[in-house]
Amino acid sequence: MSSAAMKADERKVLKKVFWRSLTLECSFNYEKMQALGFAYSMIPVINQFYKSEEERAAALTRHMALFNTTPHVSPFIMGIAASMEKQNAETGDVDPASINAIKVGLMGPMAGIGDSFFWGTFRVIAAGIAVQLAQQGSVMAPLVFLLLFNIPHFLVRYFGTFWGYSLGTKLLENVYESGMMTRISKMATMVGLMVVGAMTVSMINFSTPFVVNFGGAEVGLQGILDQILPGALPLGLTLFCYKQLQKGRKVNALLIGILIFGILGKYLGIL
Repeated sequence: MSSAAMKADERKVLKKVFWRSLTLECSFNYEKMQALGFAYSMIPVINQFYKSEEERAAALTRHMALFNTTPHVSPFIMGIAASMEKQNAETGDVDPASINAIKVGLMGPMAGIGDSFFWGTFRVIAAGIAVQLAQQGSVMAPLVFLLLFNIPHFLVRYFGTFWGYSLGTKLLENVYESGMMTRISKMATMVGLMVVGAMTVSMINFSTPFVVNFGGAEVGLQGILDQILPGALPLGLTLFCYKQLQKGRKVNALLIGILIFGILGKYLGIL
């Protein structure tokens, strides 16, 4: 079924699913994670296609099963689930358990793509551009960040809802069989890592004026480090913070520690 061939009432219902998907993590919990938000998003679909209270209750109950993926791509899965619910309501030839099986099967792969694109690519690029503008004193920096991140975010959410509903499970079968899903995820991850690496050098201002006596002459330590590995200090600070986060250190504690270190380093003349 193409998007153009959808009935007006179906499009109306899917628009409701799209808007409700924005609340996916409003009730996040460690027992069912995003399940309540997913079930809430599916209520318009359930009310549209099921007529009896018993059928609606059963459908709502099955969507309370554990669910967790990148929020931005969740409407695509909701669209597929909506398509399966419609088919089940009209023909009864869909095993209700298969609806949750599809959801569970898609959580991981879609999260891999969503995390790579949105958290690892779009957010990093948007933040990088906005930080550069902020450093130049532009008051438009926050707005630029929000626009650069949320325009693709909302487009993927909106069209993903309709694509999932229109294409059902056929697209997924083709994508997985061709191996395209793995290639897309890998490419997005590579782009995100390259951007993070570039940001480490260009946006972390960490250098030292410390002078060392080398062969009877005073040589700037920063110059030596730059000859060995340009950006060594920013990289070292980044890796240190990363290791501390891996050990479970709190972000606020790290920020305060870096602030104190910067003040002391400047006072002692080593930064």
